[in-house]
Amino acid sequence: DVIYTKDMPTQFNSPLYDGHFPATDAASVRILRHAGALIFGKTTTTEFAAIHVGPKTRNPHDLLRTPGGSSSGSGAAVADFQIPMALGTQTGGSLIRPASFNGIYGFKPTWNSVSREGQKIYALMYDTLGWYGRCVDDLVLLADVFDLQDDKDEEHAFKGIEGARFALCKTSVWPMAGPGTQDALARAADLLRSHGAEVHELELPSAIDDVPEWYRIGLHTEGRTSFLPEYRVGKDQIGQVLIEHVENSDNFTRKTQLMASDNLAAARPAFDFIASQYAAIITPSVPDEAPVGVESTGSHVFCAMWS
Repeated sequence: DVIYTKDMPTQFNSPLYDGHFPATDAASVRILRHAGALIFGKTTTTEFAAIHVGPKTRNPHDLLRTPGGSSSGSGAAVADFQIPMALGTQTGGSLIRPASFNGIYGFKPTWNSVSREGQKIYALMYDTLGWYGRCVDDLVLLADVFDLQDDKDEEHAFKGIEGARFALCKTSVWPMAGPGTQDALARAADLLRSHGAEVHELELPSAIDDVPEWYRIGLHTEGRTSFLPEYRVGKDQIGQVLIEHVENSDNFTRKTQLMASDNLAAARPAFDFIASQYAAIITPSVPDEAPVGVESTGSHVFCAMWS
């Protein structure tokens, strides 16, 4: 419910937008409708898809647990077989985390490969539209609808598991991984090896160590810009996290913001070189199974650096 629909309200889970009907569909919705998709309805999100406070949506596998967020309703609805596929957005872990917690497939495309016209923006340099399905074929179907192209030629196309090289990347936040995540990653490596793949444990270079902090700086400073209108119109009706962004509670300067952005840009080629040596990099999506309670959507610590 952060994606505009002209025939249904778009309310961002915010009292400021109660009964809000945009005049037009978001670009993603127009593309889907043109392809013949039926839009069943809107799904719940955290406030502006921007905070960790849960929207009271429950995990269909265990009603005592969170479905994750911010795309809480989309992940839960697909897992509960209410709909076959759903859209979601990601700024930090808002697509991948619900996919993991709800036991479905989630896909966050490359940043800016799908139009974000007509959706509420949190951080322009991170926000990405993606989707959920109950199988990989569903994800591929929507990738084709959104005209995502693989630029690899036939010579470099993936040939199969046997002989392929995979990297196992635990990242610097691995100490936060619980037994469920540790076991899942180990079993994934064993399964790949049993089918003839090479699996190597990957240590990221020190140049990437500060990516989580650079990400955080970008998130807070871009949020400061994005939520200024809501702050000015109804400060008493938005969450405390958003107020702190606008009031710059961390005292980030514009110079600090530019430094973080430049450092992220400089780190990308280093990581791209590493990634080019493998068929895929396998990394955790969440610390463990879905936490009990719906007050929080869980941690995005394993997703943030990849966003």
